[in-house]
Parts: sequence; structure tokens; C-alpha cells
Amino acid sequence: MRRVRLSGATSVRDLASQLGVSPSTIRRDLEVLDRDGTLRRVRGGALADADTDRPFAEVACVDEQDKEAVADRAAQLVRDGDVVLLDIGTTTMRLARRLRGRRVTVVTSSLAVLDALRTDPEVELLLLGGMVRRPYHSLVGVLTEAALSQVVADRVFLGASGVRPDGQLVDTTLAEVPLKRAMIAAAEQVVLLVDRHKFPGTGALRVCGAEDIDVIVTNAGADEPTLGACAAAGVEVLLA
Repeated sequence: MRRVRLSGATSVRDLASQLGVSPSTIRRDLEVLDRDGTLRRVRGGALADADTDRPFAEVACVDEQDKEAVADRAAQLVRDGDVVLLDIGTTTMRLARRLRGRRVTVVTSSLAVLDALRTDPEVELLLLGGMVRRPYHSLVGVLTEAALSQVVADRVFLGASGVRPDGQLVDTTLAEVPLKRAMIAAAEQVVLLVDRHKFPGTGALRVCGAEDIDVIVTNAGADEPTLGACAAAGVEVLLA
């Protein structure tokens, strides 16, 4: 259920691969969860309840080691003096912790990033305005988008629900998609932070194509054909 809620929509094949069980086992479990009203069973997979917003703390505890490794590798890309735009997400929060004590400027709509850096005298911290999306510790809406139009960043570290086999970046939350697109437009370099479980990923909403991404930081063991499609589009792939 946690996997379905994290992606919003996923297939029997993907769940079987991620959990190391047979597709028939997944089908039986999805039928039970559908009867319980926990999720909605659809042909070939399942959908999470569209009205359910995933709690940040729940997402943060999934695949922690992989996320920590990605954040470690991403921190090596940041240079002193950089203006860094940090997207929402549990991996960007971990990256923020690694920027403590660095002479950098961090621009973000993430309240989790704010919490990580608010007491650090070295980091210049700019918080974008907007409506508070409480369950996911983020700011969203037209005010956030308007503030992003004034930002010029050296690089953005972006999160997402997943990367499709053709290299498209997808997400599941309608309110976050325009903000991700605005962040891409505001940065000279776009760095995607996604752990290996999001290759290939699922999501109903397209954020951008692989050609809009400069660098992907992920873990060894990510789906090779998906990584290959990204590399073919000119993306540099860094494995943590």
C-alpha cells in the first residue's frame, strides 16, 4: 500500500519487481485492498485514493538508505557561492542537511528544507511564498509560481514520482507540477534526484521530457533500459 500511495498509480508488474514476489501474489493482495477500500483496483494495477495526501513522515521513511546515498552524491555537485533551488521532497531535505555550513544561497518552497537550514548562519536562505500544503511540508499555488519567475539559479535539484521507460519525468500531485516546471525554467542546470525504485516510475502527470534534464543522480540497480533512454537524450547519469 505504501508503494501505491507513493506513486499514486502503479502496475502489477512494477509492484512484483519492487517487492520481489510473483504477479499473482500482487493481484491477490490488490484485490483484498480493493475490497477493504484502501485503494482502487484497475486493469493491470492499482490507484491510490485521489483524495489522500501522503504524509511527509511516511514518505521519508521509505528507502532511506538509497535516498541518503543520492543526497550524498548530489551534495558533491554544489560549489561554494552557488545559488541552489531545492524542490520539495524527502531526498532534497536530506541534501539540504548536507549543505549546512556551506556558503551557498538556497531557494526553496519546502518547509522541510527550511527546518533543516533555518539556524545555519552560513547558508543564505530564501523561502518562496504560497499556500501551505501541510501533509507534505510544502508551499504551492500562484504566489509560489510568481516568486519563482524572479529566481535565477545555478542549478535546481528536482524530485519526482518517477521516470517512465521513455525517459519522461512524471508526478502524481497536480499542485506540484507547474512548480517543478517553473523551477526547471529558473535554473541553468537541472539535476534530478530519484532513488532506484523510481526507475521506471509511474504517475499520471507529465513534468518534462528527458531532454529537459541535465543530470540524474540515482542508485546502482536502477532500471537499465530507462537509464539508457535518458542517456540517449543527453542526460548525464551519476550513480550513488
